Amino acid sequence: MPGAVAQFLPMIILIGVFYFFLIRPQQKQQKERQQMLDNLQKDDNVVTIGGIHGTIKSIEEDVLTLKTSENQFLTLSKFGVQSVVNETQ
Repeated sequence: MPGAVAQFLPMIILIGVFYFFLIRPQQKQQKERQQMLDNLQKDDNVVTIGGIHGTIKSIEEDVLTLKTSENQFLTLSKFGVQSVVNETQ
């Protein structure tokens, strides 16, 4: 019996390393991104995945309207937002 445990020990260690260095950080990053998307509000300055900067003018469920310049508005999915860049200075 102790030989069987010693035989599977490297595999168990490898699974543990994969979990702590790959799976767990990815889950944490997904959770932070989902929290950022859930906390989007009107008048937040955001950057889209495509690199477009704008200000949120309205949010309806998973769709938002982004003002990019004086008379230009874009409608996009909430998941298209990469980051919020509200400056607190």
